[in-house]
Amino acid sequence: MKQMGANIQIVDNDLMNQSATLIISSSSLNAATIKGAMIPRLIDELPVIALLATQAQGTTIIKDAQELKVKETNRIDATAQELQKMGANIQATQDGLVIQGKTALHGAKVSSHGDHRIGMMLQIAALISKEEVQLENPEVIAISYPNFFQDIKQLVKRTE
Repeated sequence: MKQMGANIQIVDNDLMNQSATLIISSSSLNAATIKGAMIPRLIDELPVIALLATQAQGTTIIKDAQELKVKETNRIDATAQELQKMGANIQATQDGLVIQGKTALHGAKVSSHGDHRIGMMLQIAALISKEEVQLENPEVIAISYPNFFQDIKQLVKRTE
């Protein structure tokens, strides 16, 4: 995300407990190419990175990410299909995604495809959209992040 120009500061980095506090402030995002050795470290984050790319200037390319096809669902296809429903200019490739930004996202009825990572990405996309987004099967998010909706509500309160 920093490669895209995200303004992220890491404080209170506790390596023993694998936790840190992130301070994130608004910034303009730029397109990036994400490939090769970066992919294994970001494999679970790629759907939300694709979402960020819809808000970045230029064309973002994610490649060498074939592993996304064999997760809870085919995350390459699911990410592209659901963000397209919201107006994103995103195309699935054999091993990744090509995202043309910057795109205004709009409301839609979207599906988590039974995948907690896709569900979280779409719920965050709903925050970007000015219109209502209806997420099917939001309960799958609890698989990896039981307090997700509570934490999102707290973040929204802080930014208002």
